[in-house]
Amino acid sequence: MCGIAGVYNFKTDRPVSEESIKDMISVINYRGPDGEGVFKSGSVGLGHKRLTIIDTSERSNQPMTSQHGSQTICYNGEVYNYLELTTYLQSVGIELRTSSDTEVLLELLRLEGPKALEKLNGMFAFAYWDESDQALMLVRDRVGIKPLYYQETDQGIVFASEIKSILALSDSSNKVNRSLIDGYMSLGYCTGNNTLFEGIKKVPPGHYIVVKNNKIELRQYWNMVFDKSIDLGEEYYIKKAHDLFEDSVKLQLRSDVPLGVFLSGGIDSSAVVAMMWKLGAKDIKTFSVAWDYGNEFDETQYARKIAKQFNTDHTEYFMTHKEFKDFLPEYIRHMDEPVTEAAAISLYYLAMKTKEKVTVVLSGEGSDEVFGGYGIYRSMQLVEHYKKIPSIIHKVINPLMRSLGHSFSKYADLSETPLEQSYAGVSFYDTKQKHNLYSQSFKIEAAENDVFKTLAPYYGYTMGQDLQSKMQYIDIKTWLVDDLLIKADRMSMAASLELRVPFLDHRFLELAANMPSQYRNKKNQSKYIIKKAMEPYLDDEILYRKKQGFPTPLAIMFQGDLKDFVSDIIDSDLAHSREYFNPQEVKRLLTEHIEGIQDHHKILWQLLVLELWFREFIDKENIINKSSKISH
Repeated sequence: MCGIAGVYNFKTDRPVSEESIKDMISVINYRGPDGEGVFKSGSVGLGHKRLTIIDTSERSNQPMTSQHGSQTICYNGEVYNYLELTTYLQSVGIELRTSSDTEVLLELLRLEGPKALEKLNGMFAFAYWDESDQALMLVRDRVGIKPLYYQETDQGIVFASEIKSILALSDSSNKVNRSLIDGYMSLGYCTGNNTLFEGIKKVPPGHYIVVKNNKIELRQYWNMVFDKSIDLGEEYYIKKAHDLFEDSVKLQLRSDVPLGVFLSGGIDSSAVVAMMWKLGAKDIKTFSVAWDYGNEFDETQYARKIAKQFNTDHTEYFMTHKEFKDFLPEYIRHMDEPVTEAAAISLYYLAMKTKEKVTVVLSGEGSDEVFGGYGIYRSMQLVEHYKKIPSIIHKVINPLMRSLGHSFSKYADLSETPLEQSYAGVSFYDTKQKHNLYSQSFKIEAAENDVFKTLAPYYGYTMGQDLQSKMQYIDIKTWLVDDLLIKADRMSMAASLELRVPFLDHRFLELAANMPSQYRNKKNQSKYIIKKAMEPYLDDEILYRKKQGFPTPLAIMFQGDLKDFVSDIIDSDLAHSREYFNPQEVKRLLTEHIEGIQDHHKILWQLLVLELWFREFIDKENIINKSSKISH
């Protein structure tokens, strides 16, 4: 696990300076404190920060050049099936100099080019330079577990694991991409290929970029392919899910450094521990975090139960409101873009505690998106059934629902709107509240950049599929990659910790795409198939209790310990000067929340994160020392 950055001045052939590359990687030192490397060849420069996981010797340092001397790779991630691929390379006469997955990936790419990507099982983002072909390839893994950003410049292209590395070089990157503000206010994060920094883009999951012959070309190499024409039966899918999970965990236990598990006590992380135990893992180390705000914010009793059952070395950490507040500036800086994922802050503190004992940690991230674990999926199914009732009944029932307040009125609104214009993901915010908050001038601008325009290609791809498949595909392409996985990557890497996610083995997504949706939710049980698969290992109390997730006590803190802090930021002259939001509406939301009239913590948190992002990245002159721009 590492951090990468680089420059290719293909438009001008201007030589890249070593100092410019060092500037880019210096701001992400935490991603790889174990080593640093720079490769430079004329107009190309690659930089690498190394966190040693596989083959910890210096011979596996990066950037790494092939045995033939013409190809160089700069790589962040893990190819879990590298041992199997080593055997394959040896069978075609390639003998490796190291025992690292880096060299396996490098030689496989040299041998097969982009077709090599089909053979990889892992999480990765890498740059592959072919000197003989004068071509640069930038690749991101199928699901988007590892991040990769780029920007086209007057000289050519710059890229990195994090946006802040690109900001170290670019004159114009710290300008706001105003077209994404409404998307952020709709979702709590910025989705799609663009970012909130004008001109900086993401390499989408399952895609790679080829820079050759003075062109930048984006190509897709993987996607979920839906085919539910054959129902192989419940027992088949239970066994298939079990066997895939076992193999995924087995592959992800490969490490030359100590590893552990983030254990919440929910089904997903408990399943990871159980499967590690089944596979014979010794001295399993587990780590949990909670808030000292009552049972609603504390699942440690269930984590302790799992720790006792599988005899793990268990560590718990309890967050305070002071730690939450103190880390907020760092949270904003590490995330690069505004993301309203409050649980990320407690994840950071847990990662720091975890790093004291291990360098690699497994987690249960992704199971809900793959197997259908969110309650909103069932709610939307009910809405779709309600839509089929004769419209004359709607005319009677919908006004009644609207009279009962927001919790009911939103379903009346949903029943009158097509799915493609109503479901934007698990975290979708109330559009009425959002539009009431906008200033008059920004309402017009926001209407031109509706978030559903970004989602249209995803809905187009799933046309003809069932409702469950459509919603899960939207969440896998948006919420998962742009919120959950960004949180997981940034907060673990901030602690120099590698985080692995067995449920996001691409084979699980392929299974989900071909499994009839009736097996996702059955007998009123979400994630039915994976729960059945884990019944031999976990008690019903773990498998079938109500989903809790990891809530953060924002509502309580914003009424008490942090109320003045929040008010001073979002109800400030500086915040109002941006003219995105109506100051009177901001004051109303604050007053109603503090006085307990109505819970507005979600949108207040959104405003807080956005304003802190402006102050960190937009308001500051010369955010990062940019003296290297001249040499770039």
